[in-house]
Parts: sequence; structure tokens; C-alpha cells
Amino acid sequence: MVAIVKTGYSIRRILNYNENKISEGVATCIGAANYPIDHEDLRYHQKLARLENQAALNANIERNSLHVTLNFDPSESDRFDPKKNMDSAEVLNQIAASYMEQIGFGQQPYLVYQHYDSGHPHLHIVSQIVEPDGHGIDTFNIGRNQSSAARKEIENAFGLVKAEESGRKKVYELKPIRAEKVKARKSETRRAIGNVLDHVLMQYKYTSLPELNAILNQYNVTADRGSEDSNTFKHNGLLYSVLEENGKKDCKPIKASSFYNEPTLKFLQKRFAKGEVARMPDRSKLKTAIDRVLMNKGISSLEEFKKALAKVGVHTVIRENKDARVYGITFVDHNTKSVFNGRDVGPGYGVAAIQQKLAENSTVQQAAVKQTGITRSTDSGQPDSGKTSGPKPNAPLDPATPPTEHGSAASGKNLLETMLQDEGGTDQMAPELRSTKKKKRKRYRH
Repeated sequence: MVAIVKTGYSIRRILNYNENKISEGVATCIGAANYPIDHEDLRYHQKLARLENQAALNANIERNSLHVTLNFDPSESDRFDPKKNMDSAEVLNQIAASYMEQIGFGQQPYLVYQHYDSGHPHLHIVSQIVEPDGHGIDTFNIGRNQSSAARKEIENAFGLVKAEESGRKKVYELKPIRAEKVKARKSETRRAIGNVLDHVLMQYKYTSLPELNAILNQYNVTADRGSEDSNTFKHNGLLYSVLEENGKKDCKPIKASSFYNEPTLKFLQKRFAKGEVARMPDRSKLKTAIDRVLMNKGISSLEEFKKALAKVGVHTVIRENKDARVYGITFVDHNTKSVFNGRDVGPGYGVAAIQQKLAENSTVQQAAVKQTGITRSTDSGQPDSGKTSGPKPNAPLDPATPPTEHGSAASGKNLLETMLQDEGGTDQMAPELRSTKKKKRKRYRH
């Protein structure tokens, strides 16, 4: 089971999100705790009033809503399918009650929704953090502390697939949106974008809108303030759109205020400030990854550089102007979930400096190939025919060293070996350098 806990500024938006899912036929309200009547008899305004009235007891708490998702392994789909298991709703409510009790929300009013719009069974729980006496429940590090302990205990108690189970892929990993899948209805587009925002906004550390887009664009989503003369820009608004494969916006943009988790510019600006501090411990790890790639002399172009970093979990965005001129570089480290512009990584990591290092790699490759050709001519005493008994310049000597158009990184090693051995192709010492001492004959006594 994977548990995700979020707080927000609007109880109404979170409730609307789940209620809209019911209207779309992809969710059901299966439970209500600490409400005066059963969930089957609750109407929308009653659900909302119970939560908002208690939250109003402390007006100083701005982030007063709680939204929890409990995600189960796809292999448990039949177990939690109401069509295949009549007791599924009862079990899911027991799991929800146990979880909320263990994270300190057992006495709070909350609603339980089961959603059916993804490849794995999952619950959404809506609540608020103000207690009946007006005190707020501390949610600092609740995901890392109380939630983690509760999840492990529930996994054992209910026999659920464990989140840390070895050898199992991340079944909740987000996939890029396919534009053609969300053209039908605006609600589908909003849901698809919302899923991406849920995954990215609170998990990644970024300091600007372009840095955020460096992440979102990987999922075919973009955030846009609009043109400078538009009302959206003038009123500090924000729009989200789905991107087609060619990078163009596929549909009419959706206002940030339309999403339940309120990914507005005001909200993002707070995330920018937090990201500036939170990402700093991750910078040294990114530096190390970049340095290791640049040390490979077989990498001499930006495209090869990008592919090599992608293999170690770092996505690279090359920024170009309208004339296709490169002017910047951004790194998205999915290992630490941090985003850095090249210059923010440190001196020597801007795009110009990296291009210079790649050009040096290219020069080394060309020199190595050229020197290897000269050596072959010397060895044979005849002009180089282009044929060798060893590996070709473009053939990798090691599976971990990919070939390039200028030759492999191993070519430098071949050159070194060639320079260290004599022209005869052996490692024997030249006669004039040998010791002139004669060996003493052993005398044997009779």
C-alpha cells in the first residue's frame, strides 16, 4: 500500500474533486466517519457543512484541509472490486478507519471515496485538521512519521502487498499524458492534468515556472501565464495545457483555479521559495553525475550528453531561442527530485562551459583516431590501408562505453598503450639499454 497525505487551503475544492468523480461515474462515496447520519443519506451541502463548520473554529489555520490517498497494488484489484467481492467496501472502510486513527485523525469528520479511474484500486479520504476544541492537528512530517508507521502496520494486519516489496516495480509511477486521449471532454483533460500536478507539485523542488515546466513537459503538460497583455497575466493568473508531440498546446487551457489542489501562481511562488532552500543538499550529487558523464571522452555532443545523463536518472533540457540558438540548460534530477539551471549547479556547469568540455572530448577522440592510424602505418612500413587487426575506432571495447561518431573512449587507452611500447610491437627492452653485467658462474666444490 502507498499512502499520500496532503494539506490544502480549500475543503470545498477537495470535496468537489471527489464529488465530480461520482458525477463522471468513476467513483463512489463508501463511508463517512463522525457524521450524524450514514453516508448513503448525506447530501452534498451536509458533507461540506460538517467539515467547514469545524474548520471555522480556528480561522488562523489557513491550510485546514486534509486529503489522503491510499493506493493498493494492481494484483489486489479483484479483492477490492465491489462487483467481485461484496465485502470490499467494508474492508476498505476498516483500512481507512485504522489509518486515520493511527495518524491522529480518528475523531475527525471524514469522507471515504473509492475511485475506479486508474490501473490500481485506491481510496481518497477527505477531512480537515481543526479539532472540536479549536486546536489544530500538527501535520508536520506526517507523511514520513505517522503515515509511514500506520501503512506498515495496516499492510501486516490486512495482508496487503507491501510498498517495499523487493523486485516489484513502482506500480504508481506516472506516465506521460497522450494528447489524443484527452480531446473528448474537458473533464478528462482536467483529470489528466490534475494527476500530473498531484505527482509533481509537492514532490519536486523547483524555483521558477520554467524549472517547473522542465518537469511538467516530460508528462506533456505545461503551465503558462499567458501573453503580457492578457488579463490572465495582468491578474497573476495561470493556465495549464496538454502538449502534443510537436510541443504545441493541444486544447484550450484550463485555469489553475479550476483544479481542486489550487496550483495557482500564488501557491507556486511559495513552492519556489521553499525549493530554493530544499534543493541545495542535492546539488553535489548532481555535480557528481554530470562530472562522471563528462569524464567519458567518448561523449562529445549535447545529444550524447543528454542520453548518458538519462541513464542515471537525470533529464536534461536544452533551452533554445526562436532561431534555434542554444542559450541555457536545465537539469531535472529524478533521483533527488530537484531541478537546477546549469549555472545554479556551479561555475563550469552552464551550457557554454559544458559545450566547451564536449568539444575538448571531440578533439581528444579525433587525435586518438589520427594517432592510431599513424601507428598502424609505422608498424607495417607501408601506408595505412584502413584495415586493422584490432577493434575499429567506432567499435566500443567495453559494453559500458558507447560508441560515438568520432570513436570510442577506449581509443585514448589504445593510444597510450601504443606510445608505451616499442616499434617492434613487443615489450622487450632495447639492447643498448640492457645491463652489461655478466652473470657470475657458480663454482662448485668437489
